[in-house]
Amino acid sequence: MTKTLTLLALAAALAAPLAAEARGEDRQRPTFQQLDADGSGTITPAELETFRTSRGAQRFAQTDTNGDGTVTEAELVAAAGDRAASRAGRMIERLDTDGDGALSQAELTAGREGREGRRGDRGARMFERADANGDGAIDAAEWAAMVDRRGARGN
Repeated sequence: MTKTLTLLALAAALAAPLAAEARGEDRQRPTFQQLDADGSGTITPAELETFRTSRGAQRFAQTDTNGDGTVTEAELVAAAGDRAASRAGRMIERLDTDGDGALSQAELTAGREGREGRRGDRGARMFERADANGDGAIDAAEWAAMVDRRGARGN
């Protein structure tokens, strides 16, 4: 899986919901325009959170192929291929709090939040670094600078 920084990492300490992580998909960084939902010319933490949440729900629905509201190991492996089989199993073992052998959206969210808590508020620190002028929002120039910095590191 690539280490491409997405704006999802700015909104949360993770790059994407855990289901996407298990699929091992090559995530594309969203564009500035996709994140600037209100068209104000800046990206706020609230816009980042909204984007992350909607993208996570979309990925969950794509992985939940039978539409039962949970993601099984088989669904995770089908979405990611055999290379993710051991990872999917470990994810379910770690996050399946109700013991049903599958992960609900709530269990995935709780797992993501638990990882964020252990790592500190990395997303907030990343947002602050991107917000060069300290106004609480990322404008197009700040976004471009962040993308350039991340690209130079190969992330």
